[in-house]
This record gives sequence, C-alpha cells and structure tokens, in this order.
Amino acid sequence: MINGKAKLTREDYCDGLGDCLPACPTDAISFELREAPAYDEEAVLKAKSEKKAKEAGGKLPCGCPGTHSKAIRRPLEENTGCTPAVTSKLSQWPVQIKLVPVNAPYFDGANLLIAADCTAYAYGNFHNDFIRGRITLIGCPKLDEGDYTEKLTEIIRRNDIRSVTIIRMEVPCCGGIERAAKTALKESGKFIPWRVVTVTTDGKIAE
Repeated sequence: MINGKAKLTREDYCDGLGDCLPACPTDAISFELREAPAYDEEAVLKAKSEKKAKEAGGKLPCGCPGTHSKAIRRPLEENTGCTPAVTSKLSQWPVQIKLVPVNAPYFDGANLLIAADCTAYAYGNFHNDFIRGRITLIGCPKLDEGDYTEKLTEIIRRNDIRSVTIIRMEVPCCGGIERAAKTALKESGKFIPWRVVTVTTDGKIAE
C-alpha cells in the first residue's frame, strides 16, 4: 500500500480483466491507462507454485502456532510379528467433556484426567501413562464452542474427586483447557491435588 492505494508489484501478473475491483472493500484499486508489459502466464503459475510450497513447509495462513504444519520423521520400526497388542485402559464412556453427565457414578472417588484431544494422538503411551486408573475427560478449546469451566466445576464440586491431572499440548491455543480446569478447581471450593503435563508436538513430555 502506498498512500492508501494498492501498488501492483508485478505488472505481468495482471491480465487487465478487473475482477479485483468490485472485491476491494476500501476502493484502493483502480485502473490506470498506459503501456504495460504483456500478461505472463508462466510467471503467474510459478508464483502460485512457490506460494503453495512455502505454505506446505511452514506456517499456514491463519498464523496460529497450533496450526503450523511440519513433518515429524521417525525411524521405521521392524515388525517382527511378536509385538503384543495394546489394550485400551479407558474405564468409562462418554469421554467428551460436553457429553459426560456431572453426576455419573464413576466420578465417586475418581482420579480425574482432563486432557486436550490431540494429546492422545501425540503421546504414544497415553493409555498406560495417563488413562490407566483415571476417569478421562477430553476436549478441544479451539474447536469446541463455549467454555468448559462451568461443567468441570460442577463435576468437581458434586463428586468425591481425589486428584486431577491436566494434560495439554504445548501450543498456545491449548492453554484454554488448562485455564478451565484450574478455574474449576478454584471455584469448586475444594482442595484437591492437581498437576499439569505438557506434551510437545513431536510427542514428548515437556520438561
């Protein structure tokens, strides 16, 4: 933008059709009649290709750290056919925070796990290390509508919860589930042992 007006950085990208004019919300685009280089289709295609390659290997357009794409390369494990089956350690249903009833009988004397959705996919031994021996509640503060605080407060207030483990991803948007759980613990009026565990995007427990 120059003095409130859009400047065409590469004249050979423009075909002069004018489709951009009605789409501009600030009327910053206008035509200027003068000699200009011919439309270069090859240059346009090259620019589009470079843009896609950049987005595929780095940040997505929204700019949120939680949506940055990256490839995680791991060594291939040899399948000998002797690997024991991994059994689920889940001890109740449903698991979604918004679906679970606040007065479910399995909350009585429970060690509560409040986990962000992605943690179970990122951390390989999630069932054995976190779900085993706990009642599991999951949610995603970025994708779910509303706040979990009120529901979690009622669950903790109405039931004999022995401990709370909060597990989240390292990305900033995942902080919503941690805040909701901590606020619920405070507003419940109870003193309950709790801890927060953070999982990195490559599947490790953050120090």
